[in-house]
Amino acid sequence: MNIAITAASGKLGSAIVKALLAHSPEHHIIALVRTPEKAQHLGVEVRPGDYNDPAQLLQSLHSVEVLLMVSGMDSPDKRIQQHRNVIEAAKQAGVQKIVYTSVQGAEEGTAFSPVIQSNRQTEKDVRESTLEWVIGRNGIYIEPDVEYIDTYQQVGGIFNCAAEGKCGYTTRDELGFAYAKILTENHHNGKTYNLNSEPITQYQLADYLNLAFDTQLTYLPITFEQFKQRSITDLGEFIGTVVAGIYQGISQGKADNPSHFTQAAGREHISWDDYFRQLKSKH
Repeated sequence: MNIAITAASGKLGSAIVKALLAHSPEHHIIALVRTPEKAQHLGVEVRPGDYNDPAQLLQSLHSVEVLLMVSGMDSPDKRIQQHRNVIEAAKQAGVQKIVYTSVQGAEEGTAFSPVIQSNRQTEKDVRESTLEWVIGRNGIYIEPDVEYIDTYQQVGGIFNCAAEGKCGYTTRDELGFAYAKILTENHHNGKTYNLNSEPITQYQLADYLNLAFDTQLTYLPITFEQFKQRSITDLGEFIGTVVAGIYQGISQGKADNPSHFTQAAGREHISWDDYFRQLKSKH
């Protein structure tokens, strides 16, 4: 079976390619990327795949039977049409099944909601595509918090507007494993899965980071406006506002959702105890 992964040079896309190679080596994996030279290290066939180029997408999806579409990173007003370009090219090229990586979050009332709304529209477009489909709603990646450990130490703790809210985090490697199963097993067709581990608070996250890195971090909640301004200063207007909106949604309980990871992956998500113990053993 020919399986194509869009945005395959990105962190999520490459994790899915890696998982497919490890768990389903009998299938032919195709990496679709906007800049092909960035995907040569993946060890699979590489084809161009720019969401803004329908003709290129149609040509690159030739012979593909199953397609995973990673949600685009453009602004919400642009990504709906970009995703539609991929869906339409898939239909014309004879793709049989499309898997879409969506996301969890508040559908209204936060600075992240426009992104969620655009994803929900794409989910609707996927369901109405006439193709077999599966939708994964990813939890929030935990890796950025791990990678931010030095900054947390420099500023003296974790400061955001999540307050007491719980967040169903996940890891890209766990998502890679789940999507490898979803792509290659037909009993997932027609399902929408929340893909996350057991939700935790920011206070628990601080404790886990302290366990892994022998730090003394504490969590201090701040207001949305305070956090938004910090995020915009660090990340720029668009991404900073989106990040602030994610934590705004966490404070409202919108990231505390039941997980379907076990149904999707055929095993439980790695526990945070085990994940952070593994991190500790590497440091």
